[in-house]
Amino acid sequence: MQNSQDRRDALTQPSLRTPPSAAAAGIVFSLLMLVSLVLIRIAMPAVPQDEGDWLTDSQRAIGLALNIVPFAGIAFLWFVGVIRDRLGAFEDRLFATVFLGSGLLFLAMLFAAAAVTGGILITYGERPSDLIGSDTYDFGRGLTYLILNIYAMKMAGVFMISSCTLLMRTRSAPRWIAYLGYALALILLITVTRSSWVAVLFPLWVLLLSSYILIENYRGGPTLSATETAERA
Repeated sequence: MQNSQDRRDALTQPSLRTPPSAAAAGIVFSLLMLVSLVLIRIAMPAVPQDEGDWLTDSQRAIGLALNIVPFAGIAFLWFVGVIRDRLGAFEDRLFATVFLGSGLLFLAMLFAAAAVTGGILITYGERPSDLIGSDTYDFGRGLTYLILNIYAMKMAGVFMISSCTLLMRTRSAPRWIAYLGYALALILLITVTRSSWVAVLFPLWVLLLSSYILIENYRGGPTLSATETAERA
């Protein structure tokens, strides 16, 4: 009786539908993240044991990359919301917890790395001669490298694995996108410290998935309403 009542409630209650254009949030995140990563990779040495020459030669480029990060983070939150909306009531609790947790951890560590780098830029602008070669610079540079290249990218890999598992179980995306995501996530988890450019694989995969979702939404793809959810429950 209770289940029948819940189904009737789901059929009669109005539902808030996500607009099809919301999937563009993932595309926005991907493009902004790619621009930020490319600027950083070109302007900043790949290893933290540098002399700090990038502070003089590429300060403007790094500053632009850091200013892009908050907007990329906002778009990423919307992208996570789009994925959860697409999964609907069939979101697996175990993988959904890992999916959401890894996504939030990735975003938090991305912001932390950007904040530390921004602090280095501000300190250099006020006392350039005191910063270069100091323990403060070495600590900040090493901390940024570890947060972004080790922990943030590892969480990005976990996010991709959990996302692919959820998408496959709910058939919300083609299997080839999920299999590609598994392969790229494995590369992120294993080889991210060997090549700094490996980090671009994450936004590229998000760009692919978001483009597919956006096209499917405008074609009238598998977005479940309250009525459809009740019928499949």
